[in-house]
Amino acid sequence: MWAWALLPVTLAVFGIIGMWAVYAIAVSNNTVNITEEFPFISTCGSYNPQSCLFSQICNICCVLALWIVTIRFQQVRDLGSGSHLNTAGLVLGYISSIGISILGNFQQSVLMGVHLFGALVAFFLGLVYFWIQAWLSYYRPLSHDPRWVVPVRIILCSLCTCLVICMLVLFKTGFRSEAAICEWALVMCFFALFAIFGADFRHIDCHKLTVQNKERRSSSDVNGVWTLQEIH
Repeated sequence: MWAWALLPVTLAVFGIIGMWAVYAIAVSNNTVNITEEFPFISTCGSYNPQSCLFSQICNICCVLALWIVTIRFQQVRDLGSGSHLNTAGLVLGYISSIGISILGNFQQSVLMGVHLFGALVAFFLGLVYFWIQAWLSYYRPLSHDPRWVVPVRIILCSLCTCLVICMLVLFKTGFRSEAAICEWALVMCFFALFAIFGADFRHIDCHKLTVQNKERRSSSDVNGVWTLQEIH
């Protein structure tokens, strides 16, 4: 079902448009002054009214990311490449996705400590998650993976690693505008990494949640109430 490819692409497009919309609102109502310094994403989303939009965007991205991480885990497992590393990727993907919601709902102007924790979880664990996906794609390639997926994943993961290091170094040395630019580039690369899953998901046959494997209906109740009985 090629339609599943739209899920990661939707996350990427929605996230990119949403983040830049928050930036545009922040600049238009003068809550950030780009003539003084280029703002961090979190700075743009710290003030009303764009803080509400920022939180909602992060929440929606969190839910979509959780969904994508789950489907990717099942896809790798069902195609015979399941491993402890794949399970570790699932756990890290869940935690980093929740970090997106944390940083979006606890703005830096309200609770800086919680916001930084969410950013740390989202960025660092998210980066580890995508490196795991790059490793799985390279060393244990799936039969449906396009050839360009592996090098693009590795390039983007390498770029994200460099951007994280540059962002931290520049921020510590007082180059805040340059650090903010690195943050924006990092987030855009993260969205691009999510979008790449579209190439993998277009080969998915189905995706369903099974609560009970085998069950049958029985009308043996004297009151005529239908009940479910499991077949062993």
